Amino acid sequence: MQHLDDLIREAHRRIDTSTTLVALNDVRVHYLGRKGVLTEQLKSLGALPAAERAGAGQYINDAKRLVNEALDRRKQVLEQTELDAKLTAQALDITLPGRGHEPGGLHPVTRLLARVQALFERMGFRMETGPEIEDEFHNFDALNFKLDHPARAAMDTFYLRDWPLLLRTHTSPVQIRAMLAYGAPIRVIAPGRTFRHDSDVTHTPMFHQVEGLLVDEGVSMAHLRGTLSLFLQHFFERDDLQLRFRPSYFPFVEPGAEVDIRCIFCDGGGCRICKQGGWLEVLGCGLVHPNVLRACKINPERYTGWAFGLGVERLGMLRYGISDMRMNFENDIRFLQQFR
Repeated sequence: MQHLDDLIREAHRRIDTSTTLVALNDVRVHYLGRKGVLTEQLKSLGALPAAERAGAGQYINDAKRLVNEALDRRKQVLEQTELDAKLTAQALDITLPGRGHEPGGLHPVTRLLARVQALFERMGFRMETGPEIEDEFHNFDALNFKLDHPARAAMDTFYLRDWPLLLRTHTSPVQIRAMLAYGAPIRVIAPGRTFRHDSDVTHTPMFHQVEGLLVDEGVSMAHLRGTLSLFLQHFFERDDLQLRFRPSYFPFVEPGAEVDIRCIFCDGGGCRICKQGGWLEVLGCGLVHPNVLRACKINPERYTGWAFGLGVERLGMLRYGISDMRMNFENDIRFLQQFR
């Protein structure tokens, strides 16, 4: 018993002088571990006379309880000491000014879409939207695409497993749906996301288009040229902006044309942006093909119309001087912060 009292006093001394939780745990293992000093005392009970075993066992258990309680008390003290030291080291100076929150901004594509939409709404156009998952009738057939047209190939178009569904390759299907729903006369624009197998400096697999449609009696290319001239002059804020129309082929218009503007960077003198040609291609357009009007149950003998389509990111490259269209979708905060 005297030996146990000495062990308890020694344990209390070592506990009180432990200055870290690691050192305190070493004391716990030394006395109460599987091979600890007090644990070994219990194993030696078999050597005592039977009459003394119960009393000795109780005394040893009491000793273990006293040491364990002392360990717990010291642990609480050391944990509080460590916490106080951490709080002191990481103290906040509440007199410092706050970090504040920088204001966000619209994505450049969102800004461009809003600008284009606002300009055409001022000219009397109504906005129409449609599904991004389309069928072949609205995306190709009604737009006079022949069955062997390259645009129908899987290398250009994202087809879904539930063929003939696909991700729309342009927003022209919205025009088809609008003409089928409202007939003529009609004046709409169709902004939205479109999808094609293409990725480089001036193309991305997902991009945005705005297409316009006007169908009425007596509509001509002169009306189209006047509308696009007014739009582009306001979009680029250049009253003296010059346009030129180049003949081009699109299945859904006849005649068709590509529209170029005088280079806004060199004013037509020739630069890297316009490849020394002095002109920049901005959109495609033309008079609505009679086959398209017939597919939408509109009489081409009475009504004529025109349509155009522009790439929003392409306009953004010109308006904001963006060198790579893919930057719009890389979520680089340094790029996006410029449009706050």
